[in-house]
Amino acid sequence: MRTTKLPSGEEVPVLGQGTWRMAEDRSLRETEIRALRLGVELGMTLIDTAEMYADGRAERLVGEAIAGHRDEVFLVGKVLPQNATRTGAVAACEGSLRRLGTDRLDLYLLHWRGPVPLEETLAAFEHLVAAGLVRHWGVSNFDVSDMEEVVALPGGAAVQTDQILYNLVRRGPEYELIPWCRERGLPIMAYSPIEQGRMLDHPALFDVADRHEATPAQVALAWVLRNDGVIAIPKAGDPAHVRHNAAALGVHLTHDDLLLLDAAFPPPLSRRPLETL
Repeated sequence: MRTTKLPSGEEVPVLGQGTWRMAEDRSLRETEIRALRLGVELGMTLIDTAEMYADGRAERLVGEAIAGHRDEVFLVGKVLPQNATRTGAVAACEGSLRRLGTDRLDLYLLHWRGPVPLEETLAAFEHLVAAGLVRHWGVSNFDVSDMEEVVALPGGAAVQTDQILYNLVRRGPEYELIPWCRERGLPIMAYSPIEQGRMLDHPALFDVADRHEATPAQVALAWVLRNDGVIAIPKAGDPAHVRHNAAALGVHLTHDDLLLLDAAFPPPLSRRPLETL
């Protein structure tokens, strides 16, 4: 498994597992657990979840999937903005830990920016780190101006990642945000890296996929992972889908492939507001 380095120096896999929209159908529970466990076996040991997902049921699902294998996993959680106060974030984190059946999160993110002052949230994160409940912290859905505000605050230099919407049809971050993060050695974490499948019927993806004996989804995922400093967290709810995602690491796009994809999905020529889902 290829890895990238966090500002802390810790290496994490560039291909992880997302859990948004898991644990919403009880009949799929065992299949989803098997999928997560297979992903860990294949080296996709970074698992991303959040207190919001399925009202906490996704965290319970992850907890069951990693039981007995906690030390093999880099576990990412997220706090809702309304819970990100000095005391609220601590309570939210403790609730997530109970549902996950673990004593710590490897990375804890502010899910998106809300009304709570950032300095208050960072103070809560620092408390969680000092207490050993969280090893590292970061943010999600933050644009450049937000990131500049974070790093200017006391303790803000400890931010480890910005989790954002990034894929072939959401290339806006390439204009300013991704270069800003790259200059600071700050990896981005791309959620919905294949746009939840909505772009996979594009002829350009089929053309490139044919060249590599791959699928359009694997090409789209390989494109997100083409550069260092990017972590992708696609969701895969069954073992076959997990294997399919893992195989994308073997798709090495050529210069001609990238030119074709640029023509079909043009890079930004000016700054765009950060998109979210």
